[in-house]
Amino acid sequence: MKKIVFFIGAILALFSIAVFSSCKSARDVLYIQDIEKNSSAQLKLFESEIQPGDMLSITVNAQNNELAAPFNLSVISGIGTDRRHLGTQYLQGYLVSAKGTINFPILGELSVAGNTTSQLSEKIKEEIIRGNFIKDPVVVTTYQNFKISVLGEVNKPGSFNIANERVTLFDALGLAGDMTIYGRRDNVVVIREHNGQRQIFVQDLRSKDIFNSPCYYLAQNDVVIINPNKTKIQMGAINQNNNVGVWVSLVGSVTSISTLIMTVVRNSQSK
Repeated sequence: MKKIVFFIGAILALFSIAVFSSCKSARDVLYIQDIEKNSSAQLKLFESEIQPGDMLSITVNAQNNELAAPFNLSVISGIGTDRRHLGTQYLQGYLVSAKGTINFPILGELSVAGNTTSQLSEKIKEEIIRGNFIKDPVVVTTYQNFKISVLGEVNKPGSFNIANERVTLFDALGLAGDMTIYGRRDNVVVIREHNGQRQIFVQDLRSKDIFNSPCYYLAQNDVVIINPNKTKIQMGAINQNNNVGVWVSLVGSVTSISTLIMTVVRNSQSK
């Protein structure tokens, strides 16, 4: 009988190890684990650079509205797609061409790719003053289609239009409903297109070094990919919120162990 008890105990111990080995440790799921409490650091200024394919909204204002009017596109009634809405109206925008230019009223073709929105505003302001069109113009440039995408092991994957072009990796995760428990915090991929080249960054969100990363602040059209961990890969689940595979596995294991125990007990009793 002692042998039976020992054998059953060994089986249950192995089963417990198998179950708990699949559980996630704090190191796997916590963000920024090495940061010191009450610490501070200087923030870096960041502005996304304008690229071909961007849609820009550029408005020129002045004390005399009649002088500024020729530099502004008209407002169109109706609801558009990927536009900056003004009630039931939206502003027409400037599409940056493949060669990085826009056609601006009065000033003509302007090279804009590689500039930030503030740099472009200053550039247009200087051109207007140089041409003696307006003495003190105020130029405001914004994106109409600033977008990022978050894919993989998050609760709400998709593309997100951003009103504020200053968006961080953690902001992106917040928009996507955060990572699932199966997302790898140490293997976050950011894909960025810049100056005609595709850049790929691999980030570890468990480390405070993320704050110094060139992709901590996301740029226009960045794609964030959250890779699955080994547990999710082994599960082979299609739906990230589907735990049926885990429960089926556990139930199957319990059934197998129960059957084995009953067989051992019957065999010992028959002897």
